[in-house]
Amino acid sequence: ALAETQRDDDPRLGGHEQQPPTRLYRRRWVIVLLFSSYSLCNSYQWIQYGIINNIFMKFYGVDTFTIDWMSMIYMLTYIPFIFPVTWLLDKKGLRVIALVATALNCLGTWIKVASVRQDLFPVTFLGQFCASLAQVFILGMPSRIASVWFGSDEVSTACSVGVFGNQLGIAIGFLVPPMLVPNVDNIDELAQHIRVMFYITAGVATFLFVLVVFVFQERPKLPPTQAQALARNLPPEEYSYTASILRLLRNRPFILLIVTYGLNVGCFYAVSTLLNRMIIHHYPGEEVNAGRIGLTIVIAGMVGSLISGIWLDKTKTYKQTTLVVYFMSLVGMIVYAATLSLGHLWVVFITAGALGFFMTGYLPLGFEFAVELTYPESEGTSSGLLNCSAQVFGIFFTICQGKIMDNFGTLAGNIFLCVFLLVGTIMTGFIKSELRRQNAN
Repeated sequence: ALAETQRDDDPRLGGHEQQPPTRLYRRRWVIVLLFSSYSLCNSYQWIQYGIINNIFMKFYGVDTFTIDWMSMIYMLTYIPFIFPVTWLLDKKGLRVIALVATALNCLGTWIKVASVRQDLFPVTFLGQFCASLAQVFILGMPSRIASVWFGSDEVSTACSVGVFGNQLGIAIGFLVPPMLVPNVDNIDELAQHIRVMFYITAGVATFLFVLVVFVFQERPKLPPTQAQALARNLPPEEYSYTASILRLLRNRPFILLIVTYGLNVGCFYAVSTLLNRMIIHHYPGEEVNAGRIGLTIVIAGMVGSLISGIWLDKTKTYKQTTLVVYFMSLVGMIVYAATLSLGHLWVVFITAGALGFFMTGYLPLGFEFAVELTYPESEGTSSGLLNCSAQVFGIFFTICQGKIMDNFGTLAGNIFLCVFLLVGTIMTGFIKSELRRQNAN
C-alpha cells in the first residue's frame, strides 16, 4: 500500500554504481505525523501542572517550588538518560525508540489517573517521571526521521513538522488544564476536575501507543537522498558512539552552538515554567489568561518554526538566520519584561507573542545548523548534546529566576534572563559556518 513517487535521476548517471537509487515514499508523511502526535501527547504533560501551579499547590498541599519541579523533572531526567537513549537509537533504530516512548508515555498517564487523592502527590510525581522518561525517547528524533525518510530539499521542513507536534503539545498544555480544572474551593469537586483531565490524557496516550505498534515503520526500502545512501553504507564497526561524541566536542563551532542553544532554549523553559507565577502576581485570578498567554507564546513560535524551516530549505543561510533570530529573541525578552507590569493584559499577549515567535522559531534553526556543522556524525548525537545543554540551563534559569522573583519581583527575574540572551547573541556571532551536509549533497 506504499504509493511511491519515483525519482529518476539523469539516466546517464543511472548506469554507474556511485549513484545508488533513491526514492521518496508517501508514507514518510504518515510517519512524521504519527511521531508529531505522540510528541504532542508527551509535551502536553510537561506544563500540565505548572500552568495551574496555584491550584495543584492547594490540592496536594505542597509549595510552589515543588510544583516547579513537575516541569523541571522533564529537564532533569533528560540529562543522564539522553546518551544511553541515543546509543539505543543508533543500535536499534527508529521503531524500537518509538515503541518505548509511547509505552512509557502511556504508563505515566495511567499512573496519574491513580494519583487523584490529596495524600498521593508522590504517585502523581511518579507518573510525571514516566512521562519525562518518555520525552528522552522523543526529543532527539525529528532530525533523524527527517534524514531517514525525506528528500534533501525537505529535511528542514520535515524537521519543523516534527518539532511542531512538540510545540503544539505545549500549547495545548497551556490552554486546556486551566479550562478543565477551574480554581474551585471544594476539594472533592476539584479532584473530579483533575481526574477528568488525567483520564482524557490517558485515553489519547493509549490510542497513540496502539497506532505506533501497528503503523510505525523503521525506514523506507530505498533511501531518500544520496547523503542517506552513504550513511547507510557506513560499516557499523566504523561508527563508534563514544568516538563520535569526542569528535563533536573537538568541533569548536559546534561547542559554541551548544552553549548558545542552551542559553536561548533554557530561557524559554524558564519563562514557560514560571508563567503562571508571573501573570498571577501582576493579574490576580487570571489563571485562564495565563494559559492563553502561554498558548500565544507557543502558537507564535510554531509559526516562527515553520517559517524558519522553509526559509532554510530555500536559502541555506544557516549562520545569518540563526544570528538574526537570536538577536530578535533578546529584543522580544526585553520588551516582554518591560510591559509585563503595565497592567494591560492585551499588551502582554502581544509582547509574549513576539517573544515566542523568535524564541521558539530558534528551535529548528539550532537543530539544523548543528546537523550542518557536524555531518556526517549522527543527528541523534548532535541534537542530544544541544538538548542536554538546554535542559541544564533550563533548570538553572528556572531555579534562579524563581528565587529572584520571590525576593526582588518579576522584573528582576526577567532582566536576569535578558543578560544571558545578550551573551548568547554575542557568542552566536563567533560561530564559524561550515555547511558540511550541503557540501555532501
